[in-house]
Amino acid sequence: MSNHMLVSIRLITDDVARLAGFYEQVSGLPVRWSTPDFAELETPAGTVAIGSTRTVALFGAGSARAADNHSAIIEFLVDDVDAEYERLRPLTSTFVAAPTTMPWGNRSLLLRDPDGNLVNLFTPVTPEAKAKFGR
Repeated sequence: MSNHMLVSIRLITDDVARLAGFYEQVSGLPVRWSTPDFAELETPAGTVAIGSTRTVALFGAGSARAADNHSAIIEFLVDDVDAEYERLRPLTSTFVAAPTTMPWGNRSLLLRDPDGNLVNLFTPVTPEAKAKFGR
C-alpha cells in the first residue's frame, strides 16, 4: 500500500498574476499567494499551483518551460457546464469546444488558459458518470 497522494498540479508561467486571475475567474475560487512568484488555487480535490519561471532554477535550470504543455488537460467538475459556458463567454474567447456530451457520459466545455494549457469544465450527465462522481 502506497502513501503517495496527489496534492497539486503545478503550472509554470512567465506571468503568475495573469494565470492566477484566469483560474480565479474560471473556478470562482480565490487564489492564495505565497510570494509574487507562487500562488495556489485550492479546491476540495486538490490544488492548481502556479509558479513563475523564476522558480524553475530551484528544481534545476531548464527543468520546466512556461506555456509549453501539449498533453495535459486541467479538469474542473462543475454543477452545470452549460451555465458555466454562458458565464465565461464574455470573459474569454479561447474556447476549443462548446459544451458537448462525450461518449463516457460527461458534458464537457474545453478552453485554453492564457498560456495555452487545455482546461475542461465538465458535468456528468449519464447515470454511470453521475455515479462515478457521486452526483
